[in-house]
Amino acid sequence: MLHTGASFIAGTKVESRKQVAPVIKHIITDSDLGIREGVPLKALDLSYVTRLIEDPCSCNLKERHLNVLKKVVKRYQNGIPLKDLVEFFKILNLCAEKVKEHPDYIFPLCELLKLCGLKFLKVKISFPGEETNFVQIVTESISQMGFLMRVPSNQVRIQICNSIISFYKPKTSKQHVEGFLPTSPSYKVHMAEQSGLAETLVLSLALLENQFEVKLRVLQALQMLSGSSGCCSLMLKVEAASKLCSRLNDHDPSGELLFLSSEILWNLLEKGCKEEVTSQLCNLDCINALKEVFLKQLLNGFRHYDLQLRNDLLVIATVIAENPKAPMIESGFAKQLILFATFPEVKSHNPLVRSLKLSFKNEDFEMKKLLFNLIVVMSKDLSAIQLFNEGKVLLSLFHYVKPNDKPGPRDWSAAQYEELQLHALATLATVAPLLIDDYMTCQGNTRLLLLLEWCVSQDAFFGQGNSFHGTGGRGNKKSQMRYCLRLLRSVVSLSDETVNHDLCDQGALDQLLGILKKTVGDSQEEDTISLEIKTDILLIASTLCENDLHRKELFGSGGVEIIIALLKMDPAKFYSGLGHNKLILSTVDCIWSCIVGCYTTEDLFLEKGGVFLLLDLLASCPKTMHNVILGTLLEFCDNPKIISHINTWRGKKDMTAAVLLVHLWREEENELGVRRDEHGRIVDAKKPLLCSYQEEEKVVSLPANSASAAVMDVSENMRAKIYSVFCKLGFENLAGLSTEDYVTLAIISRYLDFKLGEVWNEISRELEEEGVRPVTPDAEALESIAKAAEDVGRKVATLQADMLENQQQQDLQDEQRIYTEIQMNHQQYELTNKSWDEYVARTSNYEILKNAKSLQVKAIESSKPKMRQQDAVFHPIQDTGLPTNFCGRLVTVDSTPAQLTGGPLANTDLALEQVSIRGGALQKTKVSKELEQYQMGSIAVK
Repeated sequence: MLHTGASFIAGTKVESRKQVAPVIKHIITDSDLGIREGVPLKALDLSYVTRLIEDPCSCNLKERHLNVLKKVVKRYQNGIPLKDLVEFFKILNLCAEKVKEHPDYIFPLCELLKLCGLKFLKVKISFPGEETNFVQIVTESISQMGFLMRVPSNQVRIQICNSIISFYKPKTSKQHVEGFLPTSPSYKVHMAEQSGLAETLVLSLALLENQFEVKLRVLQALQMLSGSSGCCSLMLKVEAASKLCSRLNDHDPSGELLFLSSEILWNLLEKGCKEEVTSQLCNLDCINALKEVFLKQLLNGFRHYDLQLRNDLLVIATVIAENPKAPMIESGFAKQLILFATFPEVKSHNPLVRSLKLSFKNEDFEMKKLLFNLIVVMSKDLSAIQLFNEGKVLLSLFHYVKPNDKPGPRDWSAAQYEELQLHALATLATVAPLLIDDYMTCQGNTRLLLLLEWCVSQDAFFGQGNSFHGTGGRGNKKSQMRYCLRLLRSVVSLSDETVNHDLCDQGALDQLLGILKKTVGDSQEEDTISLEIKTDILLIASTLCENDLHRKELFGSGGVEIIIALLKMDPAKFYSGLGHNKLILSTVDCIWSCIVGCYTTEDLFLEKGGVFLLLDLLASCPKTMHNVILGTLLEFCDNPKIISHINTWRGKKDMTAAVLLVHLWREEENELGVRRDEHGRIVDAKKPLLCSYQEEEKVVSLPANSASAAVMDVSENMRAKIYSVFCKLGFENLAGLSTEDYVTLAIISRYLDFKLGEVWNEISRELEEEGVRPVTPDAEALESIAKAAEDVGRKVATLQADMLENQQQQDLQDEQRIYTEIQMNHQQYELTNKSWDEYVARTSNYEILKNAKSLQVKAIESSKPKMRQQDAVFHPIQDTGLPTNFCGRLVTVDSTPAQLTGGPLANTDLALEQVSIRGGALQKTKVSKELEQYQMGSIAVK
């Protein structure tokens, strides 16, 4: 064919040769561009290699197989192209099957696996998404690597792990393949995380019980893979946490096995589901293994590496202890940890701590804080309280509740001691209420009061403020005072009379009020810690004085002065975010507990305007505080002197207390979704108080001792409190109320009647829901009650309508009176030599004159019901004597009956527009006659 083609070309003419298209070389190599030459990929048919190995006719040609495998290794020594992965891994699997019969295949199999650790190759001149298109092939190929762990060869298994580790630490190839580029560095890592390789390696640990070297290599690979949340989820599916923790105590001559296992557990806790990890670790096997390993590290570890590993194991133990199902007590681990937590503050003859010594290094310091934290975690389990009592936990913690002294030569540094002191106080705030007998045995009240005395003393102390608990305490004792008061608050909140009586006997109330007075009078800028200190003192005082008249008397004038000062807080601070809202709430609570009920302190509070300040606070505070303040006011109302103070109070725009309470009622009903019309009247007489959420709730049969929705509504909103305050003030002769307010007050006054009807309605609905038919007298009684409640609602609605109508009539009469006054002033006042400005100033009706046109139309429309619009005729004013610069309006009201065809009516427009006048004599109506008589009478009087 070649010869024939050449002869054909030779026999053609020269012209035809010129028309032949030139041959163009489309493939341009790196060498053609002057780039460093790459290694060409040698031609090799992988399908031929596959057929050679798996063909039954050639399956025994071992030497030939090994030779061709060497060629495959040599061909891909710089990386495997993505397009060859399928055939390449077929060869890998065939070699893995051959290993079972012929160990000679182990070496080439390892060499091929070594190539899997290199970067994959993609075509240099290709579309950008080539890596994405091969995702499924790559993930399945990497997954096949994990399945090769079934091969019973340590060399193969170690090489698999080495290749996986090389994904994260890739080696740069010395030569690049011509026409190909390596994939991105993170490509194989992402593919490995999606391939399920981590799950396969965890399962393979069951095959490596006695193969320490291989197991160590598998753990190294798992450590790399566990850095991904996806791999952690796959590992947890096969209970990786339990399998690793239960084998922590295995023989480990290198020490790496424990380190790697703890690292993987840490990654599982951080990257995986923490709840799933703790549930897998909550078994005796895991906890016993962790206990033995921790004890070994604590007693025998001395290197920096050992101490850090010990602390890591302690953190894992703390996480396990957070799970209430963890058998920490049953395993004896909790008792050991409590023993170490109280060392060396509590002397013990236990052999575990007999030879234990702390080096006061940073690692020992961290361990001490972790043990304090572990005590707080274990305190959630009430079973551990007995262990705390036996281990003298409170005694060890109270070791730090004392003034900071200079550290000894072999002791914690000043900064470390301060942090441990604050941490111990924070721990005591949680544990002390659970061990109140131990608290009293350790003289906790005395220790805390002495520490408080040191906090306010002038003794030189410069706090470091380095730790979390020391925030804001640098250069002062504020942090110590903060946690000391927090501890006192947690103990006092138990309302244990023995503890509270002991505190008061030692003068705690005077001491706390002294601290509070100093902090309130401090001119420095307030911060979060200072506000917390004030709040805690107020809460402690409230608890101590509640239900104790003698302590309320001890609160006395000093406490009242502090409360008055706090009530004068700027309302704008409520939204500062620093805690002023908590401070003002605790102040109101302190009024309720320390002042109300003691007439001497109540009188002092009244003398200093305390009720006025409470009402000011009620008018300006956020809505969330209204309920507490109203409750306090209601308690005060038992004192008859309070009523006059409440009635005397005036707020902004001269608002009275009654107006404020009505306004709060409307706001509350608006938020609750109570149906009212635009004037605030009752819409549904059957449900005058029903909230929107009550209407949405279905009728549920409740036991007799459970409160229904209607009863719970009384305590969940403040309408009942507003009603109770009005019962003290009365519903009549209230100053400042408008018609709208009286409309709302009509509902408030019948609140109890409405609520009773609502409760009986609920009873009827529950009986109907339960299918219970009342006997005839009961059914008639329920029907009568429902009708009576509805009648009350209708009566209130009628009364509200009458109020609005009367107000409308009153407005009309006021307008008519004003018109009459204007007319009289016009007729009596001489304006010949007077300016119009003086006239307006004398009459004081400038605004009325300005709006006279609109008022005139209203007066005409309402003067007589039978008057039609077309009967109102406007006439120009005749010779009023007004100046030409008159800018107001003058109104004269008259009414023309339908049967008449004419009559003069005043026109207020100064343009003096001419309107046609219907003929006929003017017959005056009753309204115009009364106005005329009133006018003439006024003139006569003057």
